[in-house]
Amino acid sequence: MCGRYSFAPELKVVNEHYNISVDDGKINPNYNCAPSQSLPVISGDKPQELSFYHWGLIPFWAKDKRIGYKMINARGETLSEKPAFRNAFKQRRCLVPADAFYEWKKQTGSKTKTPFRIFLPGQAVFSMAGLWEEWKDEQGLVIRSFTIVTVAPNAMMAEIHNRMPLILDKADEQTWLNSRNMEELQSLIKPFPAARMDASVRQAH
Repeated sequence: MCGRYSFAPELKVVNEHYNISVDDGKINPNYNCAPSQSLPVISGDKPQELSFYHWGLIPFWAKDKRIGYKMINARGETLSEKPAFRNAFKQRRCLVPADAFYEWKKQTGSKTKTPFRIFLPGQAVFSMAGLWEEWKDEQGLVIRSFTIVTVAPNAMMAEIHNRMPLILDKADEQTWLNSRNMEELQSLIKPFPAARMDASVRQAH
């Protein structure tokens, strides 16, 4: 799973990577992006701006928004099957910007877990694939929320954890946002190349 990540790159890097224009007052460095926080995403219906959605997807049919705590991640292998995700997979996808994510490795024969910071060397920002939904409570308050898609680990990540976020190559970001071809989208659901990733032992901020 992906339960913590970091988004604290230089603003210039963000604007150039996504071809958007975000000013200094829009985002603050966050080294510990966590579920239930309002976090930056780029959604398919607002591709030219940075939006802030609740991390933890709340399906439009949900009775209680607390269901979002159980839906911070969505398994890429079953997106088209699960009622909570299949409509969003078809129509409501987003990019979740990050500069690193965190995972904790279990130590054999011990209860201790070692924290790792995983990043892409030479790439100051990258996109994790996400899905989003719009939900209204009984008072009509609208909440937009998102989940991060996960996949099986690549060779490097398999040494740390049994899942990893679906990291998109920059060339595939617009396809994830805009494509209506399910086969094309399914082809993107795969582990990011291990050779382009690195990890260091580190406590999350």
